[in-house]
Amino acid sequence: MAVHTFSSRDFTRDVSAAKRAAVDGPVFITDRGRPAFALLNIDDYHRMVGQSEPTLLAVMDGIAGGTDIEFDPPRLNFQSQAVKLD
Repeated sequence: MAVHTFSSRDFTRDVSAAKRAAVDGPVFITDRGRPAFALLNIDDYHRMVGQSEPTLLAVMDGIAGGTDIEFDPPRLNFQSQAVKLD
């Protein structure tokens, strides 16, 4: 795993380069020569905090204001059929 360092000025000038570097490992962004921020790709972040990527249901549950919406979709009635492969 590579560790990259960008000054605040270099980071501001070329955010895309920092994002590309974050694919290889963490990117430290310095302010006056001292590390001030860290940029990680999302997979590394989830691994670090011990969480898996949130599911769509978890994301939807996190949206404010959707608690009183009732959703009762109609049931699909269909018959499956065996497929003949010749």
